[in-house]
Amino acid sequence: MKKLILIAAVLSFAFGLFACEEGEDLPELILYQNKVEIDDVLSAYADAWGVENDVKVTVKTCGGDSCGYADQIITEFQAAQQPDIFVIEGLGQYNEYQNKILDLTGEAWITDTDVELIVDGTVYGFPINLEAWGMAYNKDILDAAGVDPDTLVNVAAYQAAFQTIQDAEIDGLESVVSWTAAAGMYWTTGLHNFNGYLSSGLDYDDRTVIDNLLNGVADEARLNALADWVEVLMNFTDQTLLTEGTYNDQINEFKLGRAAFLHQGNWVDPNLLQDGGIDFEVGYAPHASGLGDVDSIFIGAPSYYVINKDGDNVDLAKQFLNDMASTPEGHNYMVNEANFVPAFNSVTLVPSSPLSAVVVEWAKAGKLYAWFQNDMPPGFGMDELGPIYEQFAQGALTKAEFVAALKAEIETLAPAE
Repeated sequence: MKKLILIAAVLSFAFGLFACEEGEDLPELILYQNKVEIDDVLSAYADAWGVENDVKVTVKTCGGDSCGYADQIITEFQAAQQPDIFVIEGLGQYNEYQNKILDLTGEAWITDTDVELIVDGTVYGFPINLEAWGMAYNKDILDAAGVDPDTLVNVAAYQAAFQTIQDAEIDGLESVVSWTAAAGMYWTTGLHNFNGYLSSGLDYDDRTVIDNLLNGVADEARLNALADWVEVLMNFTDQTLLTEGTYNDQINEFKLGRAAFLHQGNWVDPNLLQDGGIDFEVGYAPHASGLGDVDSIFIGAPSYYVINKDGDNVDLAKQFLNDMASTPEGHNYMVNEANFVPAFNSVTLVPSSPLSAVVVEWAKAGKLYAWFQNDMPPGFGMDELGPIYEQFAQGALTKAEFVAALKAEIETLAPAE
């Protein structure tokens, strides 16, 4: 018996050693990403893809409050084995890492999306998902006040609708709009709200305004139109919320039926679904931040997978991205596991979460304005523009001074002569 046990132990050890050696022979694909909330489901998808393709896939995640992605990715580039795939957020980060990013022209997935990252006519970025924002609304409140969201196409229409809702004295309603310009929420002002200046009313690929901004040239007519819109929003937002509110405060006002409109994107869906969810229908109306009437919401890819041209597994990285975009397993991961609005036209699955489902309808109808806020220089929106919004909300700036301050910041971007 002891002899049999010994033989079994030796065989077990040999088999384990053989298995380790086999595993070590597998190529390793490293994906470095910044979405903590999808770490588990992305890792599970990557593991399954790796088994199917005889590849060891390692997902490294750096994000949230505990890890600074932008700093840590530099360290990863200096490691013995660099990431094969990593994440960037628009033109600003492309400019930082362009010497590491592979030209993806000719990849199969490009014909299946409208939001790939293109720089000077060359494709570099695989859109991870779509996110969108408009003016989210509680349809029950609008119905009770007799407001048709389809009429909300300009500042005057919003002004009238907001006043109608406020005058209706609907039970439980405390603020027509839920928004905050407080410190810590500058991304909703200096990035998302300001994006209306950059793209509202323009064709999706019209970069005129953002390119002028990058050269220090401001469009005063558009800045004045933006200021008119911001003023109306702020006038119909609870002033304590506007100047002191947090992200959760803002969402809860809407979720609990205390506000008719929410200045946020579909990324708030998990919050809306918590604790039993919401019992009212939601929709989106456009931001009235452009010149003339508007008919679209802001839809774009918030971030992109790019391939490290100095990585060890460029071909495998290409295959991984192509399979994510084109296979049923990839589609299931994106929609049902990661709860994304997919960026690829061939995906027929529809998100079950409320605002994301609405975004799909707008995208399919082709009613979309571009995201250009991430093409501004890093920190410009939050560090420079955000405080200006806060001062306007606090009454420290008049509307004319708000416009002048925004114009002055844009002009600092003019190239040195």
